[in-house]
Amino acid sequence: MKSLTTALLIAGAASVSATAAMAAPETFVIDNSHTFERFSYSHFGMSTQLSKFNKTTGTVIIDKAAKTAKVDITIDTTSVDTGFDVFNGHIQGPEFLDTAKYPTAAFKGDKVRFEGDKPVALDGELTIKGVTKPVTLKITNYVAMPHPLLKKDAIGADAEVVVKRSDFGASKYVPYVGDDVTITVSLEAVKK
Repeated sequence: MKSLTTALLIAGAASVSATAAMAAPETFVIDNSHTFERFSYSHFGMSTQLSKFNKTTGTVIIDKAAKTAKVDITIDTTSVDTGFDVFNGHIQGPEFLDTAKYPTAAFKGDKVRFEGDKPVALDGELTIKGVTKPVTLKITNYVAMPHPLLKKDAIGADAEVVVKRSDFGASKYVPYVGDDVTITVSLEAVKK
């Protein structure tokens, strides 16, 4: 009986090791030409202003079998694009993004929640102007497929979160210009 118990324990350990070996993390590099972070906010209650950042770098490491992920995104805040050059400079000023002192913002996340085979939320930390806060990105779209042109595996996702800009030291004109800012990430990444 003792040898049967030992054999079952060894078989169980081997099964766990085999499962762990099959769960191989894959690294995807962000495609800057198809990845944009947009932000929107209320302007005096009259309209919703929409802006974006044009330069993003980073990686997504995902293990489909283990249902784990790690996301590391860096945003070049000097690439802010409001559609108006003067306003781009205004947003980069010390009252808002202060890009002279903080030329990048970052998101790092490693706690993903799945529904079935699709990720639906990602917990992490958002850093803007040297201030880091916990956030949860709600993933509204996720696709994993071979890239039709590059012939490599690729992923795409859309996610969003609402933050208070005052939490990141950018409270000028609150409450006239909204404190709540919706950040939307549209991301594509290609397997390394």
